[in-house]
This record gives sequence, C-alpha cells and structure tokens, in this order.
Amino acid sequence: MPLRRRPKPLERRRQPDRVTEAQRPIAPSAQAGDAVVEVAGLRYAVGRREIFTDLDFVARRGRVTAVMGPSGTGKTTLLRLITGQVAPSAGEVRMWGANVATLGQRDLFALRRRIGMLFQNGALLTDLDVFENIAFPVREHTNLTEPLLRELVLTKLHAVGLRGAARMMPAELSGGMARRVALARAVVMDPELLIYDEPFVGLDPISMGVIVRLIRQMNRVLGITSIVVSHDVHELGAIADESYLLSEGRCVASGSPDELRASDSEIVRQFLDGVADGPVPFHYPAPDYREQLFGVDDPRGRG
Repeated sequence: MPLRRRPKPLERRRQPDRVTEAQRPIAPSAQAGDAVVEVAGLRYAVGRREIFTDLDFVARRGRVTAVMGPSGTGKTTLLRLITGQVAPSAGEVRMWGANVATLGQRDLFALRRRIGMLFQNGALLTDLDVFENIAFPVREHTNLTEPLLRELVLTKLHAVGLRGAARMMPAELSGGMARRVALARAVVMDPELLIYDEPFVGLDPISMGVIVRLIRQMNRVLGITSIVVSHDVHELGAIADESYLLSEGRCVASGSPDELRASDSEIVRQFLDGVADGPVPFHYPAPDYREQLFGVDDPRGRG
C-alpha cells in the first residue's frame, strides 16, 4: 500500500515581523479561567441617550459567558464595543490585555482575526453557495491550496452536520441550517474567542436544541472562549458557565445560572420568570399621557 503524503502545513499570508500587543500569542503557562475580555467602568452614549453607565464585565478563557437582558439594554452594542467597532465614552475594554480603543488599524484587524462571530441573522453571502461561504474567510486570510481548503471546509461542515449541503445556496436553507452554516464559517479559522449574537432567534425547538448542543461541543472540544448574547433564559442556563444580566446601563446581577435562579432580586426574578410588571417598566419613557394626548400645540406630542 503506498504511503500517503502528509499535507503541508497551513500557508498563511506573511504577517509583519513586529509582534504587537494584539498579535502576541497566549503564554503556554496560562490557565483556564484567565480573563480574555475585560470591561471596566464602561460608559457609552448615543447622542444624549446613555447606553452604559459604569459597566463591568469579564469573559474568562475556556468558559461560556452569557450576556442577558431585556430588549434595548445594549447587548449587541456591548459586542460592538468589545470588537472595536465603536469606542467607549469612558472606561476600558481589554482583550487579551490589549486596550481595544487605543489599537491602530493593523493591530485591531490582527485582534479580530483571533475572533469568530456568529451574527444575529447568520449574514450568509447570498450569491455564494454553502461551501464558498465557509471558504470565504480562508481565501481572504490565507494562501491555502485548493485541496487543503476543500478538506478544511468539509471538516467544518461535517462538524455541524451539513457536509451534504455544501453546494446548496443560502435561499435553499432552512433557518436552522443557515445558522449552522454560519457557525461553521465562524470557526473555520480556528478562533480563540467565539461570539454569538442572538443565536436562537427564530429557530424551532429542534433547531434550537441542535445549536445549543453545537455551542457546548465547540467550547468543550476546541477549548475556545465563548460569549453568548441572548434573552433565551432556558437555553443559556443549559450552556453558560457564568451569566451577566444587563439593565439600565449596567450589570445588575452576575453568577452561574444556578446562582441567578436562586436570587431574590426583583429584577432578576422579573427577567427569569418573564413577569410583565416589575423594575423594568412596560412603557418606554414618555411625557404625561393626558397632556400628550390632548395637547393642542402639536398633535404628535412634540409641544
């Protein structure tokens, strides 16, 4: 039987010789539980509306950290701050020790290459089939040969159970299948940090169960760090090592899912139990109803 030739190692595009703070590899002595993302005293506002006021948050290596909260509390905005898409008004966001807001473009892009992202709607490229969607970041950031690229893409598709859908177009996929393809693309570059933005939205119970299992498996098998943003309490309770509950611009509670379930905090109980009335009001802040309804200066209530 002829011996099989070992595949060549991955050939990546040549990076700058200078090792920057964002590019510096993790020290071999680092232990699971070390902080990968640290947010301290974060303040952020859009116009005159404050989104965060003195927010603290930590995601530790090798763990699944959940970010929960009612709609409109800035969960997705927190991800934009973590990845350097926007800068905080005050406070710090650090990833692997690097202050994200102070990084130059080259260093910021190098940091982002260490991150995988599962977008809220999957964000598949509609003109490319499943195979090419997953191959896209590999083609952009490496010089991998076609045989090796094919092997890599099929391996990731097999991991999410969709190897047979490699040549399907995004329009032919169900919601759950599209989310799994997006997950395969998020891990194709073997990231150290994987961020999930509302991964359970719009999924049927079976598809949701599949995604929950995949998140747990990816974290355990690949040893990566995961941040999951969602308001699906039950699903997060099944996968999270630690959870943060955001409300009114800050973290109002944190701990393991069991610790949060045992909490007697009114806002925690309102969110976990799905109670309409509580510290989180039903109505968005507005002028007095009677005055706005019967105001004569401006029927739209703009006085």
